[in-house]
Amino acid sequence: MRWWNSDQHHGRWGTGGLPGILRRCQRPLGALLSCGLALLALPWLGAPPGARAGIQHLLVLLTLACSGWLGVRAVGLLVDGALHLAVHRRDPAWAGRARTQASLVGRICQLVVALAALGAMLMTFPTVRGVGTSLLASAGLVGVLAGVAAQSTLANLVAGVQMAFGDLARIGDVVVVAGEWGTVEEITLTCVVIATWDQRRLIMPMSYFVSRPFENWSRRSKRITGTALLHLDHRAPVAQLREEFEAYLAKNELWDGEGSALQVVDTTPSTIVVRALATAADGADAFELRCQLREHLIGYLCENHPDALPRVTVADPADCTAGSAT
Repeated sequence: MRWWNSDQHHGRWGTGGLPGILRRCQRPLGALLSCGLALLALPWLGAPPGARAGIQHLLVLLTLACSGWLGVRAVGLLVDGALHLAVHRRDPAWAGRARTQASLVGRICQLVVALAALGAMLMTFPTVRGVGTSLLASAGLVGVLAGVAAQSTLANLVAGVQMAFGDLARIGDVVVVAGEWGTVEEITLTCVVIATWDQRRLIMPMSYFVSRPFENWSRRSKRITGTALLHLDHRAPVAQLREEFEAYLAKNELWDGEGSALQVVDTTPSTIVVRALATAADGADAFELRCQLREHLIGYLCENHPDALPRVTVADPADCTAGSAT
């Protein structure tokens, strides 16, 4: 269940209110009431004495299962509604943080409700109750063994809490993880789903984000600086190239007008390295802007200053032979 879709928030809570919640809980609530009524009416149904105990146990199990189903659905809807009220007319960064935290808290609460329902169902079996009583005496040993066996899972759960409430990354953030650029699409209890630019999905364990460095391009602001490098000949007219760069940026809609620069940042024996910088509203616009800048500046040089392009000097073999002979 995804609680972070604003349209779903508006449809479930903003316009439906309490009737909307009841409508979405209709199936589990109907199943719970049916099982409860059947359990109450069992003494008057005239079932054979030998089968009555089995039917009663089955109805109890169904009632507990429906209670867990209703609890999971109610927790999801309550978190969904509370999130909608919290992020209403808030800034995008705050809303992203609230969505991430609400998603994690909702999943943990649903897991607790489901485990509680499962435990209650298992405790209706006398054999399980006996095993549970015997295990209670050695709870310390069982806890240690369970902790060792589920060490990676528990580490991911703890990392998820750190990531959500430490504001390391939020749903919708643009990140670079393991050399891959993408957007945080979903955060579960144990992993993070990242949608890459080429529509792939990276499934990263939650512990990765608290144990290794990664880039978050939109933690405080989505604005970012795009960089385009050009390798040119030493005779390149840098001043004229800078004027063309500034004129092109002024009419480009992807540039946000915050910052720009064209500088010679390095030299080699055969070329100079010119860096063109320009700010954009987000990472996608910055990538597109730097591609357009690179294409336009190279085209400008080819048309107006072809001598500025890098060249490879090739010696004449005859000259090499003559030089070696002398």
